Amino acid sequence: MVVAASSCSSSLVIGNRDLGGNGASLRHFEGLRPVENVSIASAAPKPTPRIRQIRAMLAPTVAAPKREKDPKKRVVITGMGVVSVFGNDINTFYNKLLEGESGIGPIDRFDASTFSVRFGGQIHNFSSKGYIDGKNDRRLDDCWRYCLVAGKRALEDSNLGPEVLDKMEKSRIGVLVGSGMGGLTAFTNGVEALIQKGYKKITPFFIPYSITNMGSALLAIDTGLMGPNYSISTACATANYCFYAAANHIRRGEADIMVVGGTEAAILPTGVGGFIACRALSQRNDEPQRASRPWDKNRDGFVMGEGSGVLIMESLEHAMKRGANIIAEYLGGSITCDAHHMTDPRSDGLGVSSCIKKSLEDAGVSPEEVNYVNAHATSTLAGDLAEVNAIKKVFEDTSEMKMNGTKSMIGHCLGAAGGLEAIATIKAITTGWLHPTINQDDLEPEVTIDTVPNVKKKHEVNVGISNSFGFGGHNSVVVFAPFNP
Repeated sequence: MVVAASSCSSSLVIGNRDLGGNGASLRHFEGLRPVENVSIASAAPKPTPRIRQIRAMLAPTVAAPKREKDPKKRVVITGMGVVSVFGNDINTFYNKLLEGESGIGPIDRFDASTFSVRFGGQIHNFSSKGYIDGKNDRRLDDCWRYCLVAGKRALEDSNLGPEVLDKMEKSRIGVLVGSGMGGLTAFTNGVEALIQKGYKKITPFFIPYSITNMGSALLAIDTGLMGPNYSISTACATANYCFYAAANHIRRGEADIMVVGGTEAAILPTGVGGFIACRALSQRNDEPQRASRPWDKNRDGFVMGEGSGVLIMESLEHAMKRGANIIAEYLGGSITCDAHHMTDPRSDGLGVSSCIKKSLEDAGVSPEEVNYVNAHATSTLAGDLAEVNAIKKVFEDTSEMKMNGTKSMIGHCLGAAGGLEAIATIKAITTGWLHPTINQDDLEPEVTIDTVPNVKKKHEVNVGISNSFGFGGHNSVVVFAPFNP
């Protein structure tokens, strides 16, 4: 039985030959659908990599875990900002999730009529008015437009508008917003200009608007924030990696506030075509709103989404000094690697289960305290069950636990997924309501945890975790809880 979550949970194996060589093979593994081997040139298929035995295991916890009490090292959430298929307002976003509304529909950003997948969680009628000036707005890749709007809305939500920021020590405020794909539109347009018209026709914005660090950079430039500033790109685990790193900057005393999350805008021919080639996407073109169906027996792949989710993470000491509204507390997190394969999960589940265990240790939380999981749950055959099996390995008693899949309604937002799902997790904590996992008509029998099928549920969250996993075997888990002084 597979017990590790697949990175974007696509369950595919890419041949080990360099893709730039004379030949390469793309072979579907443990799959979404039975398919023929696809080969370029005459490269012989490579055997499935064997899992190396890893002797180093987590030592059992002897003493009861202790949570951080130092207000300089406690990390709280004081603001949230979102750009989503349901708009740019946090409450609207979560209310749509609670209603079980699907944001998935036909793609109309480009002519997808010849594509085998013609739907996704595309954002319509996006407006950056009031956040980006017109000239820059026309130049920017959507990935950075989403980042700027979500980031500035998060600052507003935290009462950190321009007039307040100008009176603060900006070298103590950092920005860390990552992206899995970066400015894919800018990159695609640059390559097309090179091929069709020559290098002299490449725009000078080609490189700056393509590279993955530009979201953090542009947000800092616009706001004057001079603290730690960079990006992390770990595919679909990106945003959680950013939360973990940002919190550690605060804990080490390197920053008082971090503006942190993920952003992505890959619903364009290059992005959709690339994931089609990976055979990772659902092909329910006739019923797109029912295509993303985590843990359902009839799931057939994930649905692409886009957007941005940003949190304001702040030391408790700093937040209390300025009288900030504290929404929730970040208790801890962890990052691990499967160290196994680009896309195929470890069958022994060590990467994911150890990541969950380490996140709880970092948070000072015992497994018994956790009663909510916002799952990665991408709606792929192997990945969904792998994650559930890993969760079961950590939590012996799941009778009181609830687990749901945000992607069932907004699609898989890749590098931004963890940002949007952290917001959903925090809203579950503050409202006492869990959004449903929609499209659950025939649940896999192995899934014995309550997945909140189809209808929202009232549930007081004690401690919640949010999981994200990415291609390359990147695993990340972050832990949130209600704030208790």
